[in-house]
Amino acid sequence: MTVDIDWDDPTDPRPGSWQLDHVKLYVGSNGAEGHYWNGTQTLLLTTVGRVSGNPVRTPLIYGEDDGRYLLVASKGGDPAHPLWYRNLTEHPEVRIQVGPETLHGTARTATPEERTAYWPLMVKHWPPYDEYQAKTDREIPIVVIETAR
Repeated sequence: MTVDIDWDDPTDPRPGSWQLDHVKLYVGSNGAEGHYWNGTQTLLLTTVGRVSGNPVRTPLIYGEDDGRYLLVASKGGDPAHPLWYRNLTEHPEVRIQVGPETLHGTARTATPEERTAYWPLMVKHWPPYDEYQAKTDREIPIVVIETAR
């Protein structure tokens, strides 16, 4: 489903949050700062709000596999899925900024087989993912983003 959206005017995280500071640093430096954060790599994911229909931007840790970008919908082990994940399940068309590069893509939840393969890769990027999974009853999804490079 193609959404007619102004990708260049997203809603950012709430004021006063570390996420907003991260987004401002990332965008303001065109990815030169903020891409690497706390020993791992991050991208900016822009989804379409499932209720508002407006673009929403979120900084997230990512991995890569064969040209695909991988995200973990952990929300720190919260019982509910993060809003960005709920958005992309409704509108899979997304935009990502990886360093200075901006790409459009389609997001989907990893299959059970893919999740099994990708989970260890993502834990290498951020070891607390195992702790997050242990503290929630929901299976934390891994999201696969395929771009048209």
